[in-house]
Amino acid sequence: MMYYFIINPCSGSGRGRKVWNKVERYLLPRGVEYRVFLTERPGQATEFAQQLTRGSRDPRLIVVVGGDGTVNEVVDGICFGGAVTLGYIPVGVKGDLARSLKLSRSPLRNMKKILHPKYYKLVDYGVVTYGDEAVRHRRFMVSAGIGLNGAVCQSLLNMRSARLWRYLALKRLPNCLCETAQYVKARPAKGYILLDGEKRVEFNNIYQVAVQNHSFEGGGYRIAPGADCSDGRLEVCVLSNASKLQALGVLTRAWQKRSYNKGMRIYSCREARIHMERPMAVHVDGECCSSQSDLEVRCIERALRMIV
Repeated sequence: MMYYFIINPCSGSGRGRKVWNKVERYLLPRGVEYRVFLTERPGQATEFAQQLTRGSRDPRLIVVVGGDGTVNEVVDGICFGGAVTLGYIPVGVKGDLARSLKLSRSPLRNMKKILHPKYYKLVDYGVVTYGDEAVRHRRFMVSAGIGLNGAVCQSLLNMRSARLWRYLALKRLPNCLCETAQYVKARPAKGYILLDGEKRVEFNNIYQVAVQNHSFEGGGYRIAPGADCSDGRLEVCVLSNASKLQALGVLTRAWQKRSYNKGMRIYSCREARIHMERPMAVHVDGECCSSQSDLEVRCIERALRMIV
């Protein structure tokens, strides 16, 4: 069997290359057939995934070495003409996808599991549709969101010192700084969500809407404890509070990974339309999209096979 590795060497502040070197040293003496695709810029993992799957009817086993953002790019680029199986070796801080799938922190343990799989899981992915003049579609594996969570992702992207802090092993510090700054600046907005084209729910003070395929987002916030990535449904989690202090309490309880979070309104659906009274920052698996006031999200059921 041929293994196709799509590797982000810059993931985890450069740890991606070290992890791949370690994995390759494990593969070489075992005579494993593989091809390597190293990304050099954002979006290239999507191009590699398209190249490997477009027009192909042969089975493909793609192994992603990187973070949640790299997985997002790969899934966004896969053409589902033939059978595609995805393996994942997370790099750096344990991301939300690795946490939800309960993957090991050890790259070699994950590699051994990919070479000798005992379990496969058919998982859902989501699709976000946005844009007025030019309509865009973007897949996501873990979550998509609008509002405070999107603003934090945008701020992290623009934070030049984030890589330095992670290099110094202060991995959570950039996130905490951005979260604090965006929380202080956050202004709620009026809006509504339309669930499965039938149920409309209106809100006066929305800080953020998180659409979850998995339980976690934002580097460890358990936003949707009941989310199941194989049930064909998404959890739409609305943080809407009259008091900013109450909103902070909701986020704090989510960070404590509680099984129930008072103050977070959660709705289960197959598709949803989100409307805000003004454009707000949008993210897809932590990757920034432009600010929008309208989003449509839908779940694609059990479309991707993963080794877990």
